[in-house]
Amino acid sequence: MDNRAEVREFLITRRAKVTPQDAGLPPGPNRRVPGLRRSEVALLAGVSVEYYARLERGAIGGASASVLDAISNALQLNDTERAHLLDLARAADGIPTSARARRRPSKPAPPRPSLQWALDSITEGVAFVRDSHQNLLATNPLGRAFYTPMIGDGGRTPNLARFQFLDPASRDFYPDWDLFAEMCVAIMRTEAARDPHDRVFQDLVGELSTCSDTFRRLWGAHDVRQHGAGTKRFHHPEVGEVTLAYEELAVTAEHGQVLMVYTAEPGSPSADRLKLLASWGAELPAYAAGSGPA
Repeated sequence: MDNRAEVREFLITRRAKVTPQDAGLPPGPNRRVPGLRRSEVALLAGVSVEYYARLERGAIGGASASVLDAISNALQLNDTERAHLLDLARAADGIPTSARARRRPSKPAPPRPSLQWALDSITEGVAFVRDSHQNLLATNPLGRAFYTPMIGDGGRTPNLARFQFLDPASRDFYPDWDLFAEMCVAIMRTEAARDPHDRVFQDLVGELSTCSDTFRRLWGAHDVRQHGAGTKRFHHPEVGEVTLAYEELAVTAEHGQVLMVYTAEPGSPSADRLKLLASWGAELPAYAAGSGPA
């Protein structure tokens, strides 16, 4: 991905979201741009207009941490957006966000046995591991039952982004499909800045941009987010609607991988439906999500 273009579009879209009133500035007459003018961002950040214009053209390499912090304050970036801007600056300086090599395998590696054992020990919630490419690498038994609409017969490594945008079944599985789509793309945007040289990720973005107008529109918005924690609704074809709380945990032994756990409030209808799904899933053949070809 073109780092300069990424920086340019990110700063422009963030600037468009902040009004003069938001920044405590008089609106003034004859405004031709949404949000703040470049000169107003420069004023708020305490840098020259020429310097900010150069940053917004994508020349962010060499920008100091204090300047990036001032720009973040002027644009009222949230914590995830601030981290994203720092990732873009590191990439422009040629500094990877991890000490590991940038090159990654083209096919997902099978999970370590100990990681699968850890997943299998989670019996009352949906648990799975995904990588930075949105591949579903491994699940616990309840996770296999839960994600049957995406895993199917296990012919290839399931991918959360491809399922979201390319599989019509996702609109039934995700009652809040539009919200899920925005979250998926914003998470991918965050991942993209961490390794702009990741060819597999670039190919995935290219595929989704070509095949999905919605993905292409959301990708162009340059919104970013961390998954973290929250609540989601799903509609499973076997048990109906469930509302689940989720927690995202980093798998520190494998760069870019995260462990997701979905649980239901004890005693709730969703908890009862998860138990029913677990009984149904016990009859399914064993299948490791990452065992098929990518």
